[in-house]
Amino acid sequence: MDYFRYRHGLLHCEDVSVSDLAKAHGTPLYVYSTRTIVEHFRKVRDAFSRIPTLVCYSIKANSGLSILNLLRKEGAGFDVVSEGELRRALAAGADPKTCVFAGVGKREEEVRFALSKGILLFDVESADELRLIDRLATEMGIVAPVALRLNPDVDPQTHTYITTGKRENKFGIDLTVAASLVREMRSWKGVRLVGLHIHIGSQIVKVEPYVQALTRVVDFMAACREAGHKLEMLDMGGGFGIFYKEKTAPPVTEFADAVTPLVLRSGCRLVLEPGRFIVGNAGVMLTQVQYIKESGDLRFVICDAGMNDLIRPSLYGAYHRIWPATTDPSHEGEAPDEERWSGETVKSEVVGPICESGDFFAHERRLPRVGPGELLVVFSAGAYGYCMASNYNSHRRPAEVLVSGTASAVITGRETYEDLMRNERLVDLPRP
Repeated sequence: MDYFRYRHGLLHCEDVSVSDLAKAHGTPLYVYSTRTIVEHFRKVRDAFSRIPTLVCYSIKANSGLSILNLLRKEGAGFDVVSEGELRRALAAGADPKTCVFAGVGKREEEVRFALSKGILLFDVESADELRLIDRLATEMGIVAPVALRLNPDVDPQTHTYITTGKRENKFGIDLTVAASLVREMRSWKGVRLVGLHIHIGSQIVKVEPYVQALTRVVDFMAACREAGHKLEMLDMGGGFGIFYKEKTAPPVTEFADAVTPLVLRSGCRLVLEPGRFIVGNAGVMLTQVQYIKESGDLRFVICDAGMNDLIRPSLYGAYHRIWPATTDPSHEGEAPDEERWSGETVKSEVVGPICESGDFFAHERRLPRVGPGELLVVFSAGAYGYCMASNYNSHRRPAEVLVSGTASAVITGRETYEDLMRNERLVDLPRP
């Protein structure tokens, strides 16, 4: 459920017209619904309420400080993959003891910073990383809580770019290597093995891969306990799918029902790391049509937003619903699409201003016949949208607005042209 609905043909985010937001703040513009974010977080929390669970929001999905603050007030912890994300969580008021640090390439200075803050847990991705944490913690006179991220070699049946739990992926530790580390760690002074971790992928819409992966992890726990490690936490990552087009993603309660027996068998506290599930359908991107260009049989709808603002279609071939912000005055409810729209539609190529042929939002999409100046809405853009935006072609990154009921506020201002060159230096070195 999200709170983007048409009223008399005008799209609203909660109780605010998105057209009014575009007039006030310009385009491209990201708009987020507070109510959607909060309700989706509560769905995860409540689905797993039968077992001790810490829900750590995955900051990489959407790292806005105001969104982090909103989730912190709801009781969320945070999953971070860099010192920058940890600093964001702390700036939003997070308790370090609710922060889990994952990621395959932690730098030495990042590990030192996290150790100095006393985070809940390091999700360790390799033997070399584990040795680094042990050395730095020993030097600092502390003991670091760690979980080994296992690679269970399970196919999550999702897009190849967002699969993370197969043997050929860069993530996690092979079970044979992990077994050796478990035995070796018994004599180490700087780390304490407190849990095991998996994260098998993103946008997963089937329950079975989680069951398969967790079964392997829970079985592996016996070897850890035989080696004298007191395991307290089982981190199963995130990856729950959302609706982009077809409503095929199961409710989160189905995932909870399937894995709860395994978590109970482990005797551990569960840690979850959802990101997209919480914010994906909580945001849209608004873009204004600049030009219409006919080229043979193709009709190009050229917008002011491009792949620099929302890269998912270009990067993954991802599908996003697209529809005008203003439509038939009789239309009420959720956004229609080409299959449920009785009015005229034309086959359109929805593209941006970037000088790349890969700069597109949709190919051969049937849309109402829009013209220059009209406002289009790109739906389900709350996750991996603004946080992956760039300044390619020296475009300014867009603004972000958060809506709650009838209230709205800019949470990230639109970049200025001065911002584009803020960190550059104009130097004139001798020419060879």
